[in-house]
Amino acid sequence: MSQPVTATSSTESLSLNELTTLLQQIFERHGTSQAVAQVLADNCARAQRDGSYSHGVFRIPGYLASLASNWVDGQAVPKVEDVASGFIRVDAANGFAQPALAAARGLLVEKARNAGIAVLAIRNSHHFAALWPDVEPFAEEGLVALSVVNSMTCVVPHGAQKPLFGTNPIAFAAPRAQGNPIVFDLATSAIAHGDVQIAARKGHLLPAGMGVDRQGEPTEDPKAILDGGALLPFGGHKGSALSMLVELLAAALTGGNFSFEFDWKKHPGAQTPWTGQLLIVIDPSKSGGNSFAQRSAELVRQMHAVGLERMPGDRRFIERAKSQDAGIPLGVEELTKLRALATHR
Repeated sequence: MSQPVTATSSTESLSLNELTTLLQQIFERHGTSQAVAQVLADNCARAQRDGSYSHGVFRIPGYLASLASNWVDGQAVPKVEDVASGFIRVDAANGFAQPALAAARGLLVEKARNAGIAVLAIRNSHHFAALWPDVEPFAEEGLVALSVVNSMTCVVPHGAQKPLFGTNPIAFAAPRAQGNPIVFDLATSAIAHGDVQIAARKGHLLPAGMGVDRQGEPTEDPKAILDGGALLPFGGHKGSALSMLVELLAAALTGGNFSFEFDWKKHPGAQTPWTGQLLIVIDPSKSGGNSFAQRSAELVRQMHAVGLERMPGDRRFIERAKSQDAGIPLGVEELTKLRALATHR
């Protein structure tokens, strides 16, 4: 697993705006439109700021490889379709999912406030980022948000012999009175694929039960998982069932690809899964009774009262506060490479 970076003489700290600007320059230099670059850069920079290193600047080479291979269209303009009182469809046009969400976001909030609940179905899209940034902003506006997205085939269903599902994360966000929103983002695999890549790069072993090698044998070696092996679902049959649920909601319901339905062999270097995403947004003010945000705060108080020291997502808020005070630390070598990418293709 990745560890928080501590600023030293071998690191340089950037503000969120500085890092976002640098990443936007990189994306534009490598073929995205300005609008797409702004959304992707904001997403990556915020993940880095919050200590989600497996989805921060670590992802940049993967984004650029997919763009260079012509697997994803960095100039795509999403098509928003208002199809029902509480339902929106978006064709991402083989572009990234976050710009598709951005294009429909205003209408999605409007529908949720009018009808009490609204669904956004994104298809023909590539999602290569953390999922929590997609839902947290809704909670900051007093709304409840749930999102699922499927991925590329790399997870063996419980009881099966070969991979079929993706890591298939689920993200949830809800407002909380007198505190940060309740936000969590979890892969239905035993570990996120990005964390396996980081462990392999650093030469670290993984805990038992994370994955199998190409022969289907359990392994703690991340390189063996990446070299023809596969991940396992968390919690055995329970995680496997949730992963299936994500495939149905993110792909079957939206019209996107299942994790096993796309083939990128003709696009060497492609890394972004071409799938679908579903978001459900609820306006809790329609439920009546006590304030939902107050009830959320009470639940958190009771969880702390029984001994829970850290809520899901707390580490991100702690890292965010640190970064706001001291900047976002990046290794000098890594930052040099990023600056070079911003000026050269």
